[in-house]
Amino acid sequence: MLTPPAHPRAIAIHGHFYQPPRENPWLEAVETQDSAFPWHDWNARITAECYEPNATARVLDDHERILRIVNNYACISFNFGPTLLSWLETCAPETYSAILEADRASRDRHSGHGNAIAQAYNHIILPLATDRDKRTQVHWGIRDFEHRFGRKPEGMWLPETAADVPSLEALAAANITFTILEPHQAARVRKIGETQWRDVHGSIDPTMPYLCNLPSGRRITIFFYDGPISRAVAFEQLLARGEIFAHRILGAFSESRTHPQLVNIATDGETYGHHHRFGEMALAYALQFIEENRLAKLTNYAEHLQTHPPTHEVQIAERTSWSCSHGVERWRSDCGCNTGASAGWNQQWRGPLRTSLDWLRDQVDEIFASHGSQMLHDPWLAREDYIDVILDRSDDSVGRFLTKHADEGAYVVSVLELMEMQRNAMLMFTSCGWFFSDLSGIETVQVLQYAGRVIQLAERISGRTLEPEFLNRLEAARSNVHDRGTGRQIYEREVRASQLDLSRVAAHYAVLSLFDTFDDDARIYCYDVVRRDLVIHKAGRARLAIGSIEARSTITRESASFEFAALHLGETELTGGVRITRTDYNTVRGALIEAMEPGGIPTVIRLLDTHFGETPISIRSLFRDEQRRVLHELIEATLDEAESTFRQLHERYDPLMRFHHRLGIPVPKVLRMAAEFDLNQQIRRLLEREIASAEIETFLREAREEGVPLDETTLVAFSTAIERASEQFREHPEDLDRLEAFDAIVTLVGDAKLNIDLRRAQNRYYRLRATVRPAIEASATVMPASRQWVELFDRLGEKLDIAAS
Repeated sequence: MLTPPAHPRAIAIHGHFYQPPRENPWLEAVETQDSAFPWHDWNARITAECYEPNATARVLDDHERILRIVNNYACISFNFGPTLLSWLETCAPETYSAILEADRASRDRHSGHGNAIAQAYNHIILPLATDRDKRTQVHWGIRDFEHRFGRKPEGMWLPETAADVPSLEALAAANITFTILEPHQAARVRKIGETQWRDVHGSIDPTMPYLCNLPSGRRITIFFYDGPISRAVAFEQLLARGEIFAHRILGAFSESRTHPQLVNIATDGETYGHHHRFGEMALAYALQFIEENRLAKLTNYAEHLQTHPPTHEVQIAERTSWSCSHGVERWRSDCGCNTGASAGWNQQWRGPLRTSLDWLRDQVDEIFASHGSQMLHDPWLAREDYIDVILDRSDDSVGRFLTKHADEGAYVVSVLELMEMQRNAMLMFTSCGWFFSDLSGIETVQVLQYAGRVIQLAERISGRTLEPEFLNRLEAARSNVHDRGTGRQIYEREVRASQLDLSRVAAHYAVLSLFDTFDDDARIYCYDVVRRDLVIHKAGRARLAIGSIEARSTITRESASFEFAALHLGETELTGGVRITRTDYNTVRGALIEAMEPGGIPTVIRLLDTHFGETPISIRSLFRDEQRRVLHELIEATLDEAESTFRQLHERYDPLMRFHHRLGIPVPKVLRMAAEFDLNQQIRRLLEREIASAEIETFLREAREEGVPLDETTLVAFSTAIERASEQFREHPEDLDRLEAFDAIVTLVGDAKLNIDLRRAQNRYYRLRATVRPAIEASATVMPASRQWVELFDRLGEKLDIAAS
């Protein structure tokens, strides 16, 4: 046991957990991002690598078995970006719940002060924002926090820690008590009560809080994190071992200081697991090591501030941040800061991007003020409160908002379009649009998509066409990748392809109706579709869908009625169109049905061109994810044929391949490809069904004997199968058959020594060991089946690398 310190010492570790909003602005959903493969998108990937692992961090014993599974969020200070939390709530609910629960648990541990702090809403660089946008960003961040954590935030994270006095004023005006900055952001300090300031130029004692008195008479406390340790965590492999990490933090205490010390560090939360694999385990071990040896008190900023108020005050260096040594230039100029740009690259595109978006914001602010004053009591106050609608899109929520802010008789759609124009106008300033090395990156394209949505809404509201002037300004921004071209070309190529209106929703529905079965009331992303009529007729391979629907946006409440006809002739041959509802629908419908006979397809096509030719449809009418899924389904027949060919080739030359492998002679490429395709495909097909362990084991043995590797998709299929088995067991843990199925797939993977992620299965097992096993063990003395359950359950724990309790 190490000797405890002689006087109070405290430690706070802060994680800034954030990803930029990635939703398609017209669908309000994140579409497939190929660069995140094998995950669907980057939010999903980083959740798997960081957010979820930190909710279930492993502490291992000397044999590298899981000794404890802990929620790191309950032990550290943290903030989550509101837009990220919104995604987690829908797409990773277990992790989302663990984050909220961690804050609740930390309040019991830290004198009523929770670990979570708020964040300015969508990560705008506040010193570069208008005063109105500063206020709204702070207000929305607070309201989002209150909605999720059920309490008022005491602290707020400034995006990129970018700070100036007006930004601090915005925090203080909203009753935020403290924020966290980098040491070099401190300019001068003095002891409270003294008159002489001392220039520090970043050389500030980071172990105490500082009071910052503001020109308005308000005040806010600032904690400056330990810069060297924070940088070592982020960039210098300090997370390689938890014990080394703990000692480095403890080494920051000094016997020469006479005040109670708070050693605090701050990094991107993604450091723990995403940037540094197993970083969450190093963090969990370090926290346990410090606490169990009583080397310091683990605390959070609010608790420390309550017991140790500032004795010194500070003035900050204006317009500074933690990730740009040039202040805030990274978000408006070619300052030299980048993320590892290729030789010869520059970031001269940042300036034109900023000025183009500033111009667009100013134009839509004028439109908002002018048109908003015609239907709202106070447009800007209404914008402040619109966060309540963003958090709850129900009709009741919208009704409350309109009752409070709208003039009598105001058109609901117009009011909501005004608010959405403003929401997207702030989203287009999300900091990641400038952070990386090139204009053509997905983060910059994302902010341009928000700009495209702003332009579309502004034109609907005012009739003004802003796009030509915006593109003229954007043309000065040029990608370092020659074939990506200018900002104008990137916008025209990538943003316009994403833009849609209700007719595009109807076109998507029309095409998908040939492949999917919809209920009368369907939700397609952020649109509700009510089916009035639908008939499907076949003639040979050809299929014809004719229908009538109403589409309605759940965001703006805009709605319209459409009719459609879609003809699928096989594979990707698809034609038809959509149109606004007309009076001749039944006549056209009858004519199409009558023509849909063998030999009548040319007549059907002529009728489609005549009645639905204004808005034609094709496979391209589908939104990205469904487009890929449908294309995959359409190619299944071709794949089945190819699979049969590869299987025959593989089976015929299997003995020859085994002989080559035993002698260490390379297998001819065509045979190796056939074997890889066949074996991986057959294993995946078995894993998609109920587990057939013996058959899978046969194919795995065959793969080993032929030297055939399992591809990444197959490994993911194994992981999915284990998760499915563990979830089925969790639903009915007393069911011995389900326990045996869970054990079978884990055993199969272990025997084959496959590198499979067992995290979720381990999490479920660990929880069930604490909650279900004691009760079943208690009945084992009188029930033989219970004894068998306990024995199998304990053996399964060993296979999952969980230490005996």
